[in-house]
Amino acid sequence: MTPEQLSTAIVDALTTLSDEGALALPDGVPTSVTVERPRQKGHGDYATNVALQLAKKAGTNPRALAELVAGRLKQAAGVDEVEIAGPGFLNITVAAGAQGEVAASIVVAGASYGASDVLAGQRINIEFISANPTGPLHLGHTRWAVLGDAIARVLTAAGAEVAREFYINDRGVQMNNFAASIVAAATGKPTPQDGYAGAYIDDLAKAVGDASPGIFDLPEPERLRAVRAKGYEIQLAEQQAQLDGFNTHFDVWFSELSLHDSGSVPETLARLKELGHVYEEGGALWMRTTDFGDDKDRVLIKSDGELTYFASDTAYYLNKRSRGFDHCIYLLGADHHGYVNRLRAMAACVGDDPDKTLDVMIGQLVKILRDGAELKLSKRAGTIVTLSELAEEIGVDALRYSLARYPADSPLTLDVAEITKASNDNPVYYVQYAHARTCRMLANAADLEMTLPEDLSGTAGGFDPSLLAHERDGELLRALADFPRVVAAAAELREPHRIARYLEDTASVFNKWYDTKECRMLPQGDEPVTPANVARMVLVVATQTVLANGLDLLGVSAPERM
Repeated sequence: MTPEQLSTAIVDALTTLSDEGALALPDGVPTSVTVERPRQKGHGDYATNVALQLAKKAGTNPRALAELVAGRLKQAAGVDEVEIAGPGFLNITVAAGAQGEVAASIVVAGASYGASDVLAGQRINIEFISANPTGPLHLGHTRWAVLGDAIARVLTAAGAEVAREFYINDRGVQMNNFAASIVAAATGKPTPQDGYAGAYIDDLAKAVGDASPGIFDLPEPERLRAVRAKGYEIQLAEQQAQLDGFNTHFDVWFSELSLHDSGSVPETLARLKELGHVYEEGGALWMRTTDFGDDKDRVLIKSDGELTYFASDTAYYLNKRSRGFDHCIYLLGADHHGYVNRLRAMAACVGDDPDKTLDVMIGQLVKILRDGAELKLSKRAGTIVTLSELAEEIGVDALRYSLARYPADSPLTLDVAEITKASNDNPVYYVQYAHARTCRMLANAADLEMTLPEDLSGTAGGFDPSLLAHERDGELLRALADFPRVVAAAAELREPHRIARYLEDTASVFNKWYDTKECRMLPQGDEPVTPANVARMVLVVATQTVLANGLDLLGVSAPERM
């Protein structure tokens, strides 16, 4: 019996009481109630504070309401016992058979277990890397590559339609400086002022020359334009390859320059004027964002006629909304903290409710230590640590998991030695090893010709859920049953680290179950395979499924061997 099923049973009990006139709720019976695992043993399998929440509305005291609900709930299928604790908490014990059925439902659901429809119907755009196509992606991008992708995965699992978007900063003087740096490297000249240096520029110069023979012999300014276009193409392709190798994939690669070439920015300015949220002062055009909580108004067009980044940001937001996205999520670095209020004010200025259409997440910095010293230099880029170098040194799985298991707004320091060691002290190793253990157990079962029952609906099919009656069986079943709730919470709160912490807790519960001799899955010696062995084989497959599904939500592999 899952928490969701128990929630439904409680709602049914409340509905029956209401229909019989024993309970009067002015706002009606809630559609769902919160059901949680109790923190202390002996308090049942699940607990709810529904009586405390509804007593005042029902015009009674919590304990009296709890007694009414308990009386009805005891009659529900799968409920073994209901106790009232303290001022009105309900501690519920589920029948062993009903609890054991959770394992079968997980096995049947397979890769879809954990998914829900809590965000069904929502179209969400998540922009989680915004970078210049002038060099390799670095450590700062790495954290967002993990968190943005993991958030997109849990949002999708919660039923939302999600588009992952990379914003290419391909407009501005940096593109000319980039081209000039490539030309200088190709022609043996010093790096120009404000140019780009590092071995990667030398590599780019060679790649540009190989792709377009004679390009460096073109006259100016044709040469600069041609090198800029080809260098952009090659460097962007490398960024895409870097992210693909890091298990992060984007649905949209959006060009900032395309906003201006398509006329989106002038159209945006015209719309703002119609809405009455712009004004001219000092020869510049301003957006009156202070009307919506910003600390100052923002310039859209400078007095010299140059458009600001904020003008592009506004046009870009409207572009996303015009593509049918109900909600836009931005993942920005720590140096963009001031953007929260200005982006919210911008959304309000164009007629949206930012509480409904906008989410701005600010991430903190990451430090990587090796031998006690911070990694700051790159072999290829000279002044930055690149994503590819980190993934190569640490490993994609270890790096992704280590970055995903902390909230975005927490500063983070990772030690290479700690996150790569094969030890139970290393969380990613601990979780992956638990999955590998389930694979080894099932391989051993196959050697004994043990197979899953074809029909998992009950004893007739060879699976008796009531045999999963040991205390450790129950603990593991309750942990597995909690997975959909954790995924839904991670999606609604944009907090994929909840998945990682859940996996670690569940792996711990599984290991304790594994070490309990009364819960052995495999028969010993010449013992025959019993229905209890088969039941626990179903439980192991369920555990394997949950661990694999959870790791996949973090973009981390679930190895069969360690």
